[in-house]
Amino acid sequence: MQPATRRENTVEDYHGTLVADPYRWLEEVSTQETQAWVQEQHSATRTYLDAIPDRDQIKQRYRELFNYPRYSTPYKKGERYFFSKNTGLQNQNVLYTQSALRANMKTVLDPNTLSADGTVALTNQAMSEDGKLLAYGTSKSGSDWQEIRIRRVDDGRDYDEVIQYCKFASIAWRHDSTGFYYNRLPEPGTVPEEDQTNYSKVYWHKVGTQQEEDQLVFERPEAKELSFSPFISNDGVYLLLNVWCGTDPKNRIYYREVTSDEPFTRLLDEADASYNFVGNDGAIFYFQTNLDAPRGRIIVIDTTKPERTQWREIVSEQSDVMDFALIVNQQFVLGYMHDAHHQVKLYNKTGTFLREIELPTLGSIMGVSGEPDDDELFLSFTSFLYPSTIFRYDFERHELKPLWETPHTFDPSGYETRQVFFTSKDGTHVPMFLTHKKGLVLNNNNPVLIYGYGGFDISLTPSFGITPLLWVERGGIYATVNLRGGNEYGEEWHKAGMLEKKQNVFDDFIAAAEWLIENKYSNPTRIAIEGGSNGGLLVAASMVQRPELYGVVICRVPVIDMLRYHRFTVGRYWISEYGNAEHNPEHFKFMYAYSPLHNVKEGVEYPPTLIMTADTDDRVVPAHAWKFAATLQHAYQGKNPILLRFELKAGHGMGKPTAKIIEEESDILAFLFQTFSMQ
Repeated sequence: MQPATRRENTVEDYHGTLVADPYRWLEEVSTQETQAWVQEQHSATRTYLDAIPDRDQIKQRYRELFNYPRYSTPYKKGERYFFSKNTGLQNQNVLYTQSALRANMKTVLDPNTLSADGTVALTNQAMSEDGKLLAYGTSKSGSDWQEIRIRRVDDGRDYDEVIQYCKFASIAWRHDSTGFYYNRLPEPGTVPEEDQTNYSKVYWHKVGTQQEEDQLVFERPEAKELSFSPFISNDGVYLLLNVWCGTDPKNRIYYREVTSDEPFTRLLDEADASYNFVGNDGAIFYFQTNLDAPRGRIIVIDTTKPERTQWREIVSEQSDVMDFALIVNQQFVLGYMHDAHHQVKLYNKTGTFLREIELPTLGSIMGVSGEPDDDELFLSFTSFLYPSTIFRYDFERHELKPLWETPHTFDPSGYETRQVFFTSKDGTHVPMFLTHKKGLVLNNNNPVLIYGYGGFDISLTPSFGITPLLWVERGGIYATVNLRGGNEYGEEWHKAGMLEKKQNVFDDFIAAAEWLIENKYSNPTRIAIEGGSNGGLLVAASMVQRPELYGVVICRVPVIDMLRYHRFTVGRYWISEYGNAEHNPEHFKFMYAYSPLHNVKEGVEYPPTLIMTADTDDRVVPAHAWKFAATLQHAYQGKNPILLRFELKAGHGMGKPTAKIIEEESDILAFLFQTFSMQ
C-alpha cells in the first residue's frame, strides 16, 4: 500500500498552456509536512526492501566482490609519486606518497579519520610543484560545496587557514610553492539566492594567510554566468583561465604571465568550440579542439601571432574521436574512442604518428598521467570483466606493464563481453555492449539490465563494477548502450541528443530493448532499465513513453521536472543541454512533450519502480524524485511497487562511502532479483 500524498491546486501558465503542479509543496524541503511525507515514504520502502529474503545474502556477496585493492593513477611532483589506494572496504580512499615506485608507501591524508561514518570525502587535491604541500578540498555528505585546506606532506600537519565558498573549484599552484590560484563563488548572503552559483571569481591565496587576505585576480561581473577555472602551464610561466558556461562544452581561454599584473589576454573568446590546453613550448600553445573537426584534432597557436589565419594543424581529425590529449616524453599521447572503447596513439611534436600502445583488451582508459620531460606514462585501464589496473608505459623500451597487482575473487573466464549494433527509430546505428555468461541460450527469457546515460557530451566506455558482476553471476545480461547525447562519435553525436533532439536519446534506448526482444535475448517482463541523474531522466521518460516494454525501472537521482529544473541549485548550468521552458516557447513545446513529471497517465500499467535520491543532493535536488514518486503513486493504483528510497547524509554520488554504496547497491539488486525471481 503506497502512502497517500496531498494534492494542491497549483497551476502555471506556460506561454498559453496551463500546467498543473499539484505537488509543488514538496519543493519546500525543510517544512514539517514535507519531512513527514519523506519519512513515511522511507518507512514504506524499507519495509518492502528489508523483507526480501535474499537481501542479506546479496549484501554479503557484494562485500566479497568489493573487497579488493583499488588504486588511482599515480602522478609525480618533485621527486615523489602520489596516488590513492583503497584496501577493499575502506569507506574512503587514502592518499599516499612514495619516493620511488617500489619504495614504502607513506600516508599523506586518510579521509577515513575525518568522520566516524565516512561521509567526509576528499573531493579535490592539488600538489605543489615540489611535492611538499597539498591543497585539498573536502565535502560533507556528498555535497558539491568544498572547504580547502593546506597540508605539509613531510609532517602531515595542516596550516590554519580554511578556504570556503568553493564549488567545482580548480587549484593552480605557483611553481615557487608560495601559494595558489583558485576559483570560488560569492559568500552566502552577499547576492540573491538565485545568483549563488553565479559571479565566479579567481583569487590568489598565499600559504599561511587567512582567506580574507586573498587577492582578487579576475572577475567578469557583467557576464555573471561565466565561470573561471585557473591552471598554470607546465613550465610555470603562464596562468591560464578555462572560461566555461554551465555544461556547454564550448569554452574560452584567457592567459597572462604568472608574474604579471597586466590584464588577461583573451586568446580564445568566441565560445565557438571546445579548447583543451595540452601544453606549450614558450609562446607556442597546443590545443585539442573540435573547431571545424567534430571528432577532434590538435592545433598550435603562436601567441605572438594569435590571428586565426596563423593557426596550424598538427594532428588532423580522424574517423575515431579524440578523447584526451597530453604531452609526455615530449610526445603527444592521444586517446581515441573507436566504437566507444579506447585506443592510445603516440605522435611527435610535428604530428607524425609514431606507434600505438597496445591495451590488454577491449576497454577504457579511466586515468592518465605523465610529465612532458619524463620517460614514463601511467594509465588506469578497465573493462566490464577487467578490474581497474594501473599500468606504466616505458618510452625507452616501449613496454606497457602493470604497476600493481589487483587480485580479485571474481573469475571472469566463464563470462564474455561483445559489442552489437542496432538501428534506432530514425535509422541511426547505435552500439551496445553485452556482458553475460558464456554459452548464453537465446530463449526469449533471459533477465537483462540495460544501463544508459545519453547526454552532456559524456561517453559510456567499458568499466568494471560490482553490481554488473553480481547481475551476470545470477544469470543476467548486462547491457550498456552508447546513446546519442554522449561523445562516443564526437560533437555531432552529442548535438543529435540535446535540446529539440532530446527525443532521439529515448528512441535509442527504447530501440535497444526492442532489439534484445527481436533477437530472442529476452522479453518485456524480463527487461530492467537503470540510469542516474540525466540517466534518471532517460529511464523515467522511456518508462512513461513505453511502460509495457520494461519489467523493472531503477531511477537514480533523476532530473524529472523539465519545466522547473533550472530554478534549483546548479540547474541553470544545464540550459544549454536541455533548454528553458519558462522563457522560450519553442523550448517549452519539446520539453513538455517528454518531461516525465508531465506525462504520467492514469489507468496505465507501470512496471515496478525504485526511485532513489538523497538529502544532500545539491546538484539534482530531491524534489525531482519526490514529485515523480507522488505523481506515479497517485496515477497508478495497481499491485506493482512504486518505491522512493531516500538516503541520509549523501548527495549526488560524489564521495559516497563504501558502506553506503554496499547498502544502496544491495537494495537495487534485491529489488531486481525479487521482481524477476532470480535465485
